[in-house]
Amino acid sequence: MALQLKQSLSLSQQLIMTPQLQQAIKLLQLSKLELLETINQEMEENPLLDEQLQDDTVEIKQPSEEKESEKAEKDSEEIVEEASVSIDEQKSSIDEHVKESIDWESYLSEYNTSRAETSHESRELPSFENITSSKASLSTHIMWQLNMGNFSKTQTDIGIQIIGNIDKDGYLKSSVEEIAQDTGFSVEEVQETLTLIQGFDPVGVAARDTRECLLIQVKFQNLGGTVVEKIILDHMYNLENKRYNNIAKNLGISLSDVLSAISIITQLEPKPGRQYNDEETIYISPDIYVFKMGDDYEITLNEDGMPKLRINNYYRQILATGDSLSPNTKQYIQDKLKSAAWLIKSIHQRQRTIYKVTESIVHFQKLFFDKGVTYLKPLVLRDVAEHIEMHESTISRVTTNKYVHTPQGIFELKYFFNSSIDGMDGESIASESVKEHIKNIIKSEKKTKPSSDHEIAAILQKLNINIARRTVAKYRESMGIPPSRKRKTHY
Repeated sequence: MALQLKQSLSLSQQLIMTPQLQQAIKLLQLSKLELLETINQEMEENPLLDEQLQDDTVEIKQPSEEKESEKAEKDSEEIVEEASVSIDEQKSSIDEHVKESIDWESYLSEYNTSRAETSHESRELPSFENITSSKASLSTHIMWQLNMGNFSKTQTDIGIQIIGNIDKDGYLKSSVEEIAQDTGFSVEEVQETLTLIQGFDPVGVAARDTRECLLIQVKFQNLGGTVVEKIILDHMYNLENKRYNNIAKNLGISLSDVLSAISIITQLEPKPGRQYNDEETIYISPDIYVFKMGDDYEITLNEDGMPKLRINNYYRQILATGDSLSPNTKQYIQDKLKSAAWLIKSIHQRQRTIYKVTESIVHFQKLFFDKGVTYLKPLVLRDVAEHIEMHESTISRVTTNKYVHTPQGIFELKYFFNSSIDGMDGESIASESVKEHIKNIIKSEKKTKPSSDHEIAAILQKLNINIARRTVAKYRESMGIPPSRKRKTHY
């Protein structure tokens, strides 16, 4: 059978992701910090992007679709705007405008009067590094003690290796044999140096496990040979599970003596390196604010620190009057102009979409904003998507890494979307609301007699929440709350 070439027509549909569409989708799912980094990078790479002065902008709390779309279209249409001056004339006019816009006489007068009178000697202010302090790390603190101690060259070399293997919690993550092999010294020399370092501050540092860490602290408090040391040595399992009666029985002492020893153990530090943790607290800057105004809520976008972008007039005029420009230069400016106009339009679209999604969330979760977490309703992406006539994937991208400030606190937008649980009367209840009820029940329980999962389920039934005991246990574990036997206290 011979091969033949034939032509045929066929219809098909396919989704083509243009670079502009990919950029819009990317901006939509960026956090505010990531968006600022992207804008700064674009401003460095695109000379046609310019930042508006604060005096030239007007703060708009609620974005208007018509005004923003008209502005984006106007930026694109101004590419073909004709100017009546040549490039050289425009440059001279710009220079004249800069000279006329600054009152040099008043500027120099203000500059001279605002400074304090000093001697004619020039004084240099200290650098920023010299007026700020940094928190010492755990390894730096231990190394300082090693250098300040009267240690031999061998002990110093071994000590450096030991300190290099201590984690942020203060535990030694390498064995004595491994350190001996790495340093070339004997196991006995390494063990001797390790014992010395375990006497450093913070007490319990360089321990190899929790038991050794606590024992070091017990000996430091001169409690060696006491009930406290015996419990840590031989009854850690019963201690972790709060089986105090078993400890009393095995040690042949009263329960009150065990409780007295445990009160001392609970004051020990299981992570001695915690106080030298150099991790800084991360503060969240919300993307949008929701304020209660009477019986209604006002939504305001957080645009603090967000640059107001515009098309650079100088390059736009060059393009409009650039008859003498080479084809490559003209094409370069046109491409950068389109890219800048599309970026501005995408940012406006992103802000408008965040506003719409938040407005829809407030519509569905008004009881939450009024009364708190226990009144959170079940909500899925489809509900908001249908309400504002957008696709579910768009809602998912908008709610990723976006935070809203509410009268109830700061929450991620994804927090308001959760599964539902059927109530006693058939009304659905949000899973996050159930978790909050469980948390409140445990907070109000008696510490000497905490509620079991079965008892919590019974209390929830009285609140019209019908869930099984195993569901209570699942929610409790997801919140990091231990079971009742580990929450119980005897004193």
